[in-house]
Amino acid sequence: MSNGPEPGWKRRAYSIAALRQMARSTLPRPVFDFADGGAEDERTLQRNETAFDRYDLLPRPLNGAADRDLSVTLFGRPMTMPVIIGPTGLAGLFWPEGEQAAARAAAAIGVPYCLSHGSVCPLETLAETGASPRWMQIFIYRDRTFTRELTARAQAAGYDALVLTIDNQFLGNRERDIRNGFTIPPRFTLKQAFGMATRLPWLFRMRNELGRVTFGNYVRPGEVNNIRALAGRMSSLLDPAMSWQDVEALRAQWKGPMLLKGVLHPEEARRALSSGIDGLIVSNHGGRQLDGAPASLQALPSVVEAVAGSVPILIDGGIRRGADVVKAIALGATAVLVGRPQLWGLSVAGEAGVFHMLELFRREIDRTLGLLGKSRLSDLSRDDLLERR
Repeated sequence: MSNGPEPGWKRRAYSIAALRQMARSTLPRPVFDFADGGAEDERTLQRNETAFDRYDLLPRPLNGAADRDLSVTLFGRPMTMPVIIGPTGLAGLFWPEGEQAAARAAAAIGVPYCLSHGSVCPLETLAETGASPRWMQIFIYRDRTFTRELTARAQAAGYDALVLTIDNQFLGNRERDIRNGFTIPPRFTLKQAFGMATRLPWLFRMRNELGRVTFGNYVRPGEVNNIRALAGRMSSLLDPAMSWQDVEALRAQWKGPMLLKGVLHPEEARRALSSGIDGLIVSNHGGRQLDGAPASLQALPSVVEAVAGSVPILIDGGIRRGADVVKAIALGATAVLVGRPQLWGLSVAGEAGVFHMLELFRREIDRTLGLLGKSRLSDLSRDDLLERR
């Protein structure tokens, strides 16, 4: 049995949606749902995707767009296209050394990779790949010393930007995980085990990995690597009392670009500017935290208006097509982050799967620009969109 992807997978992975279906066929149901699911009734998860249908694209073909430039510059670093791999916990559960594989793919295509605080590999191990630009996600913890410690480790390991995620003060109620009895490492019921015949390639790939899956950034020297104890510790560290003072203290410590992730309210966007934040990520955590929050795309225009070009604005949530990326940029975003699509790519073909996922976005963005009659992303504006009423 091969440790690599199944033959002919690229032909079948002709879109992000097709990649998702392939991942669904590859992964055990509890593992797939861990990545795919959202909080409670998953209304916000669904809105993230359907919000893009609210806008139609208005082409002007006679503008001429024989040559197209998809590049953007963010914090002084050039990117080949406006797509960043966002932080997703436990990527190493989907493919051996999943975080390293995804980071290498991002570097190969020329876009940043953001490591999750909940990665399987420690941040130092990811840095050893040399993948760049690389960003690090962090939370405000009850133990502020641990917040400072992780930040200092990221600085020492040469991370290019810090992403402070603020919509995690409680764990979201992810009912698919409850229904499936999802645990780390996974344990399967007898019924689930009987349905695993088509998941044998994943089981074979992960045969030596499942017992080692952990939260690498939370393991302290000399501690026994007990993932259940680490998960409990992570949960206990979440702090609903975090405040702007904490943001400003972190801003004073970190030497480099710092982004605030989880911004939906325009007043919070304005407040971030006075705290020295260098960039905002409009995000509802992929619909995994507060069910009933607006779609990220729905919140984007008011945040753009509030910031008025002072800092770059990024967005994540529900981005599944190159046309989605184009719509977000036309509404004022500088770039987008994708989360679940990289896990689907990992599940299907590891590093090659993530590269293919990014290449799908690149092709679709290029095609959409050409059909719109646009040569550059900077030419996009709301005039290129027709909002449905």
